[in-house]
Amino acid sequence: MFKSDRVLIGGEKTLKGNEAVNHLVEIYNNWIPIDKIYTTNVWSSELSKLVSNAMLAQRVSSINSISALCEKTGADINEVSKAVGLDSRIGPNFLNSSIGFGGSCFKKDILNLVYIARHYDLNEVAEYWEGVVNMNNYQTERFAKKIIDSFNSGINNKVIAILGWSFKKNTNDSRESPSIYLAKKLLYGGAIINVYDPMVNKSRIISDIKNLLIDDGNSTKQIDDFLKRLNICDTLYKSVDKSNAISICTEWDEFKDIDWHKVKKLMNKYLLVFDGRNIVDKERIDELGFTSYVIGQS
Repeated sequence: MFKSDRVLIGGEKTLKGNEAVNHLVEIYNNWIPIDKIYTTNVWSSELSKLVSNAMLAQRVSSINSISALCEKTGADINEVSKAVGLDSRIGPNFLNSSIGFGGSCFKKDILNLVYIARHYDLNEVAEYWEGVVNMNNYQTERFAKKIIDSFNSGINNKVIAILGWSFKKNTNDSRESPSIYLAKKLLYGGAIINVYDPMVNKSRIISDIKNLLIDDGNSTKQIDDFLKRLNICDTLYKSVDKSNAISICTEWDEFKDIDWHKVKKLMNKYLLVFDGRNIVDKERIDELGFTSYVIGQS
């Protein structure tokens, strides 16, 4: 409330509507400067909210699409992101490549925008914004495929640690987190999953994956069988113990300071690391004997 970029108040352009808007302006003006309070009609305020989140998500999907190109060409997504962000017309925010965006707002608001566009027969507009969600799904699927393809004999009974379940660091919110979709894909492939997140509790993790499995039409027995291969760990090092691969899915600060010497002793064969947040020092861990894949690096 005290750090708002702006407060947007939408109301009907009628006498009573204007009165209601003015009353709200007076209330907010107690702690928000008047030049940060913006009033519009109802539809403008509605669409502004949806478009703000849609355009932020669009930036994430845009840089994620380029990360795939970087991996093929030998470019480094970190260097590309920095160079692009130095352009004052663009700026550096929301240009960090990752496994994909999550959270309660981005996907929901984009699909709201798509629905409204289709309602008014603006199919080209709908397809444009739907592409942002499709690109996000592609990025998560691409990350999962990298993991699966790294095992020549498939991932059946392979132990894979997922580090991070929340959709971003410093929150226990896991709504629409890419980790959930990654875990489902790996479970379908027969993998054993060890999950560690410093803030998301066990019941929430189980509920997240269970809901996806239900949505896919799995029976109660099938879901129980899947959940038998899902282990929730209370420390990072327990999650990597006897694992064949590690996937970093949330940019927790804790994951930037992993003792890779200790991890190497705990892991079982392969020593594969998949960094979906671009936070590990690839050269350093490769020198230790790991085989690493970092989003946006060849």
